[in-house]
Amino acid sequence: MCADTTDYKDTLNLPKTDFPMRAGLPKREPEWLERWARLGVYDRLRDTAGDRPVFCLHDGPPYANGNLHIGHALNKTIKDIIVRSHQMMGHDSRYIPGWDCHGLPIEWKIEEQYRKKGKNKDDVPINEFRAECREFAAHWVDVQREEFKRLGITGNWADPYLTMDFHAERVIAEEFMKFLMNGTLYQGSKPVMWSPIEQTALAEAEVEYHDKESFTVWVKFRVTEGGAAQMPLGHEGGDFDTANQALLADDLKDAFVVIWTTTPWTLPSNKAVVYGADYAYGLYEITDRPDECWANVGDRFILADKLAGDVLGRARLDAGMYRRVRDVTAQELSTIKLSHPLRGADGANGEWDDLRDFRAADFVTDEEGTGFVHCAPSHGMEEYELYRDLGMLSEVITYNVMDDGSFRPDLPFFGGKYILSRKGGEGDANKAVIDKLVEVGGLLARGKIKHSYPHSWRSKAPVIYRNTPQWFAAIDKDMSVGDDTFTIRDRALREIDNVKWTPKSGRNRLHSMMEARPDWVLSRQRAWGVPLTCFTKKGALPTDADFLLRNPEVNARIVEAFEAEGADAWYVDGAKERFLGGIVDPDAYEQVFDILDVWFDSGSTHAFVLRDREDGTPDGIADVYMEGTDQHRGWFHSSLLQSVGTTGRAPYRNVVTHGFTLDEKGMKMSKSIGNTIVPQEVIKQYGADILRLWVAQTDYTADQRIGPEILKGVADSYRRLRNTMRFMLGSMGDFSESDRTDPADMPELERWVLHRLAELDAEVRKSYRAFDFQNVFQVIFNFATVDLSAFYFDIRKDALYCDGDTLRRRSARTVLGLLFERLTTWLAPILPFTMEDVWLDQNPGEGSSVHLQDFPDTPESWRDAALAAKWELVRLARRAVTLVLEEQRRQKTIGASLEAAPIVYIDIDSSNTKAAFDICQRIDPEKAPNVVAYDVLNECDFADVCITSALDIRAERAPDGAIFVTSAMGFDVVFEKASGEKCQRCWKVLPDVGTHSHAGVCGRCDEALS
Repeated sequence: MCADTTDYKDTLNLPKTDFPMRAGLPKREPEWLERWARLGVYDRLRDTAGDRPVFCLHDGPPYANGNLHIGHALNKTIKDIIVRSHQMMGHDSRYIPGWDCHGLPIEWKIEEQYRKKGKNKDDVPINEFRAECREFAAHWVDVQREEFKRLGITGNWADPYLTMDFHAERVIAEEFMKFLMNGTLYQGSKPVMWSPIEQTALAEAEVEYHDKESFTVWVKFRVTEGGAAQMPLGHEGGDFDTANQALLADDLKDAFVVIWTTTPWTLPSNKAVVYGADYAYGLYEITDRPDECWANVGDRFILADKLAGDVLGRARLDAGMYRRVRDVTAQELSTIKLSHPLRGADGANGEWDDLRDFRAADFVTDEEGTGFVHCAPSHGMEEYELYRDLGMLSEVITYNVMDDGSFRPDLPFFGGKYILSRKGGEGDANKAVIDKLVEVGGLLARGKIKHSYPHSWRSKAPVIYRNTPQWFAAIDKDMSVGDDTFTIRDRALREIDNVKWTPKSGRNRLHSMMEARPDWVLSRQRAWGVPLTCFTKKGALPTDADFLLRNPEVNARIVEAFEAEGADAWYVDGAKERFLGGIVDPDAYEQVFDILDVWFDSGSTHAFVLRDREDGTPDGIADVYMEGTDQHRGWFHSSLLQSVGTTGRAPYRNVVTHGFTLDEKGMKMSKSIGNTIVPQEVIKQYGADILRLWVAQTDYTADQRIGPEILKGVADSYRRLRNTMRFMLGSMGDFSESDRTDPADMPELERWVLHRLAELDAEVRKSYRAFDFQNVFQVIFNFATVDLSAFYFDIRKDALYCDGDTLRRRSARTVLGLLFERLTTWLAPILPFTMEDVWLDQNPGEGSSVHLQDFPDTPESWRDAALAAKWELVRLARRAVTLVLEEQRRQKTIGASLEAAPIVYIDIDSSNTKAAFDICQRIDPEKAPNVVAYDVLNECDFADVCITSALDIRAERAPDGAIFVTSAMGFDVVFEKASGEKCQRCWKVLPDVGTHSHAGVCGRCDEALS
């Protein structure tokens, strides 16, 4: 037969699409953003919501003080996927972006500008300074808004919420007044974390921990006879015998109790030393000493036995230079009082002459130190609580440290010394204290230690604990909301269990924090924020019932002024008279000028966003709060406290948290290291959809990694998915409704695809509702690349390209349409730009957008477990055939699989081929497995499935000596070449080629050409 040279290429139904192979995302994404803005997609969804159930993700407000970092991109992308997916699952899904505009981060920036200009903040009228802060925040709101929009984040960008808006400031003040009126607000003086550099109290959420090198000292307190014994804590009513105590033993008189501290600057404020009632203590005497040692022969020290060797070693004393004299009992310790090391020092002016209290306490440890703890209750919470519970605070509280971290000017020896330098480094206070202790013989040893220490996350300078008058919300005091009486702590703990946590560990984290937290410090000593809108009575004490003015009429005046003028109204000259005049005597009250903790601002956002806005929520509760895991001690925490304190309930139903973003090696990102990934640069190189896909591919509930190599891998996944979508679009061509085939009439392969779609629909919706985007993308990606590209599309290319108007081809194109509808919508929340491009390929028009669509309903009738089992067996057998054909290609026996006509021998039994055996049993347990497999493979047109020109199936073992056999799950494949000629149109090798009216083609192609 002569070779046929007819070119049949133009007769094939080859894929045709304008959908580009190269995405060009950096250039094209801004065009889609402009298009969505023209369409007003977000507003159209709200306008057409009808009676759809409201779903609202409440935005945790970022600070408006700089460009976005990769953490912002991760955070906002997760939120956007949540919002978009719930919209497409039938909700009216609302997202109101917001910004935190008050507080130290912004105030600090303005002060930095002042310092550069040699300008003093205190010389600027306060409302002029506040106006500069407002302008600064407004600038960065605009910058960040555009950066967020570039990420493809949908939301009400035209009307975000800002904590500095007048209505917001009014509501924040109003929410504060609820604490004022319900009796939980009080003024107290206790140690709080204080930033000397910023001169304000800090919340736990405003503190981060870094290594710091500190001075460490071992200090001698001389033993003095104390008279009446102190009962150790925890022994009340027990066997501690005070009646039979002996007087202080002679060998303890003038001995020393040694304390160890890493904060020498707190020693001038020492008021006590405590010990552990259950530890073993001994009396140690010095018998010899080296040069340059601060202990003398004959000195006696009381030390915890477990730590004595270490302590004396620090003093340069070898084991042979001291002896343990005897035990020192708890009874004996209880008879002791101590002298401060500076007692009687020349020039001390009696400052430290009082004897120091000495008693047992349960926070003492014998794991490090000396077994004794020096107590300065003004600078330590445990010490403060100990003496508060004893009713002794008035005896032990000092006010030695000023706002700027300097000692009060009249403090002997140390007045005016700074704990920190003005730039946040080591000041001169520690050295001055240590030098004075050396001078008076109060030091046993000294050194330095590197340890984790709290720092302000803004100034990066160390913080101190400092006793200072602050305003607190009492979280263990009974209060009422309506007819409901509770404490904030108890109700918050109950509400935590009414919330769904993702991951579940978030519940335990917040619960443990809430169980242990102290009262809420509400006040800050700054200028930019919402003031504590309250007044105190002159001459009254904080404990007096009339200390705070609680007057609803005054409150109403304040909130009315704030609504019209903002919180600046509080600082206008004559504000006190304006708010109090005609109601109470203004001269009888002092106006409070502290501002509220910014965590109270952000904690109140549920009130002026969810409750007050028309696009809030019907019940004022958010469906989701979603932030980083650090917000368990931040926004999640403060929002729960604030909402419980004013409404008695949590402001959220779901709390979702993400981890931190690290570099490819798992290291924290740092500008100094040079390993930061800037979202704007990723977008410039790859496009926002690649960054969003990175978010979707990662387990965001843990710490994630990102870097150049990781982004290359993400881009590769994107390309594979895009190629699948492109093939689908090209093969749909001019498909119309008239081509649509009913699923009941489709071939089994198409019905199997529909079954998979039904399975996926349930999985995708379930995972979106569970905020598990990693699983969403994984199941869709595997389906697109494995089930479709490598299997279904691979098989159906022949029918799509070469068939005429056959049921098989119409069915395949119907399935492509159904795939298109689902894949584009399922992936739209993750890849909004790309899926818009895909959607418009088939649905052009100015008003068209995938983001106006819902996930299409997928009929449950598409599920067919029996059919799925059959095709599970088919794919198992296909793998066996593919292995043989690949080997033949490697050996160059064939160039393509269509040159083959293999023989498949089926030998399935329970002992060697369990996978295939189990599938056959599920399909038909009454038949022999090899018979089941034989029937299944014959019914599916297995040659087409394997993309071979012919294929013979035999329900028997392969003959002995057969070559090119592979055994895979009970399918033995013997390779044979196809017989006949190659069809010039479909390339199958068949015996009938050349016997039809069209030269050089097979019967199927001849019919198509006719």
